[in-house]
Amino acid sequence: MTNDIFLMNISGQDKPGLTSSLTNVLSQYGAKVLDIGQANIHDTLSLGFMFEIESGHNSASVLKDLLFKSYELGVSAKFTPITLEDYEKWVNLQGKDRYIITILGEKLSAEQIARVTQVISEKNLNIDAIKRLTGRTSLVKTEEYPRASIQLSIRGKIDCKADFTEKFMEISRDLDVDIAFQEDNIYRRNRRLVCFDMDSTLIQAEVIDKLAECAGVGDEVKAITEAAMQGEIDFQESFQKRMKLLKGLSEEVLHDIATNLPITKGAKRLIDTLKSYGFKTAILSGGFTYFGEHLKKELGIDYVYANQLEIKDGKLTGGYIGDIVDGNKKAEYLKEIAKIENIDISQTIAVGDGANDLPMLNLAGLGIAFHAKPTVKDNAQSSISSVGLDGVLYLLGFHDRHIDLVE
Repeated sequence: MTNDIFLMNISGQDKPGLTSSLTNVLSQYGAKVLDIGQANIHDTLSLGFMFEIESGHNSASVLKDLLFKSYELGVSAKFTPITLEDYEKWVNLQGKDRYIITILGEKLSAEQIARVTQVISEKNLNIDAIKRLTGRTSLVKTEEYPRASIQLSIRGKIDCKADFTEKFMEISRDLDVDIAFQEDNIYRRNRRLVCFDMDSTLIQAEVIDKLAECAGVGDEVKAITEAAMQGEIDFQESFQKRMKLLKGLSEEVLHDIATNLPITKGAKRLIDTLKSYGFKTAILSGGFTYFGEHLKKELGIDYVYANQLEIKDGKLTGGYIGDIVDGNKKAEYLKEIAKIENIDISQTIAVGDGANDLPMLNLAGLGIAFHAKPTVKDNAQSSISSVGLDGVLYLLGFHDRHIDLVE
C-alpha cells in the first residue's frame, strides 16, 4: 500500500484549540505527522503540518475533513502534495551545518534585514526560522532605551566564513546595525562564563585617566592610554609610564572615584540576568583591583583579576604589586577561571573594547568587541556598537520575556 505526503498551511486569526482540533482530524485517519511549525504575528497565525497518509479513500477523506474543520474554525487551509523524492531531499538537508545570525540595533529597518538576508541568499543558505528577541515596541510612547533584535537560524555549507563575516561587517558600517554570526552548536547553547574588561566596557570611563586628572597629568596620561588602546604602543610599556606619572596621589582620591564609577548602560540588567541563569562572571582588567573589587561587590561579580596599586603612607608610589595584567595575561586568567569552574573554553564569552582585549576575545568561545575601536572590531568575532551592554543577552539567544522574569 502506498502513502501520500501533504503539506498543510493554515492561516488566519489565532484562537485556542486550533492545533488540537486539526491534529484530532489527522488522528482519526491514522496520519503520521512528519513536521510541524507555527508562528504568530499580531494574533495572526501561520501553522504548518507535513503529514503522511494512506493513499486512496483515507487520503481524499482527510483533506475534505480538514477543509471543513478549518472552515468551522474560521481559518484558511492550503494543501500541497509532496513527492517522496522531494521529501527525501528535504530530510537529507538536516545534516547540513547550522548557524545563528543575530541582528541588533535601536530600531531595525527593512533595508538592514534585506541586506543581511541577501548575503544569506547569495551563499545558497536556507533560513529555517526567524525569531524576534525584543519586546513589542509602541508607536505612541517614546522608548527610554530603544532596542530591537531578531535571530535567524540558517542552514547550509559555508566555504569561507571570513568572507561571510566581512560582508556583515560592511553592512554594519553602512547601516549602523550590529550583526553577530555564530555556529549553532552545543557550546553556543551552553555558555557558562562571561568575562568583562572593566574600563570603557563595564564602566564608561578609563579610571587611570581620572586618576591622572586628579594628579594634574591628565593630558599626558590620556595620550598614552589612547595609543595603548589603539595598539600603537606595548601595553606593559604604557602601563609603567602612566603609573610613574601618578606618584604621590592620595588614596582618598581612589575612594571618591570608586564610589562614583559610571556603570555602562545595560550592565546591571545583563549581570543580574546572567546570575539568575547560573552564569559565572569575571572582570579581567588592565585597570586596578581597587576599582574592580568595588564593582564586584556592587554588581555581584564572581572573579576580579587586575593590577594592584602600590600604596605607602596613604599615597601612590608610582609602582604596582605583582605581574602587569596585559592582553596575554587576560587570556591566561580566562583559561584559569574556566579550569577552576570546569568549563570548556568554548562555553566562555569575553567582552572588551581595546587592543589588549583581543587575546581573550579570540580565545573565548564567543568574543564580543563592545563599542570598540575600529581595529578591535575588525579583529573580533562579534561586536556590539548600537545598544548597551545587555545586548550580549540577545547574542546568547535570550528573549526579553526571559530577562523580564529577572527584573
